[in-house]
Amino acid sequence: MAGNKRFPLDMLLVAGLVLLTDIFVLTPGLNGSFIRVVLGMPMVLFLPGYTLVAALFPGKEDLDWIERVVLSLGLSIAVVPMMGLWLNYTAWGIRLMPIIVSLSVFTLLMCGAAYYRRRNLPGEEVLAVSFRAVALDLKDEILKKPETTVEKILMVLMVFSILASLGTLTYAAVVPKEYEHFTEFYILGPGGMASNYPTEYVLGEDETVIVGIVNHEYRTVNYAMDVRLENRSLDLPENMKYINLAHNETWEDTLEITPPFEGTDMKLDFLLFNDTEKEVPYRELRLWINVSEKAEEA
Repeated sequence: MAGNKRFPLDMLLVAGLVLLTDIFVLTPGLNGSFIRVVLGMPMVLFLPGYTLVAALFPGKEDLDWIERVVLSLGLSIAVVPMMGLWLNYTAWGIRLMPIIVSLSVFTLLMCGAAYYRRRNLPGEEVLAVSFRAVALDLKDEILKKPETTVEKILMVLMVFSILASLGTLTYAAVVPKEYEHFTEFYILGPGGMASNYPTEYVLGEDETVIVGIVNHEYRTVNYAMDVRLENRSLDLPENMKYINLAHNETWEDTLEITPPFEGTDMKLDFLLFNDTEKEVPYRELRLWINVSEKAEEA
């Protein structure tokens, strides 16, 4: 006789946790709460592996509960990176939305597969989830005395691995990661692209470039900019001489360059100084330009 046709309680609980996690991760206003971290940990570390184990081993005699828990943790740690690798080669990339959607779809599909496999087993062989029985089974498995030294070592390693995984994930979720400190400094052509820079100038006439700065220093920085032609400073508007930017703030403006003398293959240097070093440029860009007395005839 086939197993119970009702959807298993543990699979219903997993599906509910997945949907609840999606709500707290993707909904503005809720995605900044600590509940997101609490729900996100099992979503990454446990639920994908648990549903996969449930689909592979639907019978109650297939595995002990301690084996199910350990396999669930191990398979989750294996599945999530593989999913990230797959996303890396798609148009979606490794971003929050694709990751949470992929994990959710995978976990819910495994819930369905586990239900299908359990319903086709004889009733007495179907894995029935009683949380009190599960807790007692885990307690007995963990506290029972290992028979050999090897079993003792394996038990210690297993517990240590589980605690280390949970501790690492908790630390990564709670403590904000501080990336490399740096500043983006760039110049663009008149069309806003990193190409078609004006390199042929006429004495007394101006050409334009776009200059941009992005602060990734994790602090507010007072920048100073200098533009030099053959080591001679050119006049700059006041708003371009000194730029104050907060962390992650972007500044971009159009600069008109009017060379004061003619020459060929001259260095046009764009120098950016920060507030800790006034003499040595923090970032430096260079164009090579020609300045003629009059425009060359076609």
